Amino acid sequence: MQSPPKAALWSLSRLRCLLLWPKSSGQPEKLRPTAYLDGLRGFAAFLVYWHHHELWPRPPNKTNILEEGFGFENNHYFVAYPGIRNFFGGGHFAVSTFFVISGYVLSAKPLSLIQAGDQAKLADNLSSALFRRWLRLYIPLICTTFLFMTSWHAFGLWIEATKPQATYGAEIWHWYTQVKNFTFIFNSGSVPWLTYNFHLWSIPVEFKGSIVIYTALLAFSRCTKNARLLCTVFLLFYFMYIVDGWYCALFTAGMLLCDLDQLAAKDELPSFLNRLQPFKTIIFYHLLVISLYLGGVPVHGTDINNLAKNRGWYYLSYLKPQAFFDYKWFYLWWAAVLLVASTPRISWLKRFFETSFCQYLGRVSFSLYLVHGPVLWTLGDRLYSAVGLARGQEQVVHIAKWVNIFPLPMTGPFGLEVAFLVPHLILLPVTFYCAEVVTRAFDEPSVKFPQWLFQRTLGRPAKIPQ
Repeated sequence: MQSPPKAALWSLSRLRCLLLWPKSSGQPEKLRPTAYLDGLRGFAAFLVYWHHHELWPRPPNKTNILEEGFGFENNHYFVAYPGIRNFFGGGHFAVSTFFVISGYVLSAKPLSLIQAGDQAKLADNLSSALFRRWLRLYIPLICTTFLFMTSWHAFGLWIEATKPQATYGAEIWHWYTQVKNFTFIFNSGSVPWLTYNFHLWSIPVEFKGSIVIYTALLAFSRCTKNARLLCTVFLLFYFMYIVDGWYCALFTAGMLLCDLDQLAAKDELPSFLNRLQPFKTIIFYHLLVISLYLGGVPVHGTDINNLAKNRGWYYLSYLKPQAFFDYKWFYLWWAAVLLVASTPRISWLKRFFETSFCQYLGRVSFSLYLVHGPVLWTLGDRLYSAVGLARGQEQVVHIAKWVNIFPLPMTGPFGLEVAFLVPHLILLPVTFYCAEVVTRAFDEPSVKFPQWLFQRTLGRPAKIPQ
């Protein structure tokens, strides 16, 4: 018998590598100085997962409890209490934190080159970053949505709020027309939605914010230190108070925090900030408390008058700038910026985000964001229906075999009921397993492939005149 060809053995080895849980998921021996940002991003991704699961199996009158403030319409629930609510309905807070972290991370290397005055390396760095960014963001999105769409026809899955095409070929064409438009960020109109995974609305926003960062870095690269900081602050003011540029403001704030951190490491902060050094511990503890409070801003609707009706938000509602349409992003801007600024300066909080658990969440955070929706809408919907948490009549019609086959009591505090928690004994490991597979199959290659492709496109270095 002939031995299997090397290509087949490699393919089998690769498939085995993708489908098996990694042997070790612990943190590296030596953490990077900004490892806490990875952990914070991962924990925020988990909050998005938890928020969407909290909302899915509940009727509208119950989801309002998670989206309005404590005591609104005489609803007094522990999960809606300030600070606590972030762990049950903090998905928008988490997304805002993503954007601040992205602004910080994307600008870290370019800012170090700007501060060193190395314009040649800065040009190379920005060229490479902008070349790779679209591919890095959209390759995993394209692959995962294609597989999710394929599963509808391969397994005959019914998914709420979807309208599968008559044939698989027609479905591929419909998917293609949506994805091609979704990946073109200069489409006019409101934020685009991708029906094959509507949670991914933030990916085009991420790409837009990245372009803002690269453009601002290039524009400010020849400025003096003080001029660069002043220009960044003015840009923030423009996005916050002149136009409705909430996501641009989040990214720009991350860039400003990174600039200040790098200057602080070299003892080159502006003098007025240096004077605050003796009080930094008490200052950042207060900023953390403010962050956690503002992060729980009621998010049900966009009417600022509705915010004013929530206990503890009447006077805060007057702070909203005229430019903002959706008020929540103004308060979430402050919450996310203060959280990212406070974390490295509060030792126990920084250590928490550097734990192996948070570091693992950080490694799979993008994939967790990509897959948690499809797992919720397929397996999650059926498990919730099985334990007595069917969303409505559509479940009774389309997945009747699952409805109430193993009803469980709704005992326990709101948000942590027995019937809600038990399905997560299956949902949580399945979601993490899918996130691990997607990380290894699509996320990590989406980092390496653009790097390889960029190197392949490079010409000879330009000759500098003598």
